Amino acid sequence: MYFLGLGLLLLAGKYLAISPVVDWSWTWVLSPFGAAVLWWWWADWSGYTIKEQEKKMEIRRQNRINKNKGALGMPLSSRNGNSKKSNKR
Repeated sequence: MYFLGLGLLLLAGKYLAISPVVDWSWTWVLSPFGAAVLWWWWADWSGYTIKEQEKKMEIRRQNRINKNKGALGMPLSSRNGNSKKSNKR
């Protein structure tokens, strides 16, 4: 995403004739877009994207479980299996 933002800034600088970008060749101005394409290709190829999605889904799932347990008055569960509230009454 950073490459895309940098590419848009450089493209705007070239279009609006902002110094020093106006003096650069188009190859340098457009190179961040190529880097973004390579990053996205690598992220999909390596499984990085899927791993990050799975982490977010697991956190959302655990938060939903904790919210529902809290509404029922049950002890909240954590990742390691210990409860945050005690069962003593």
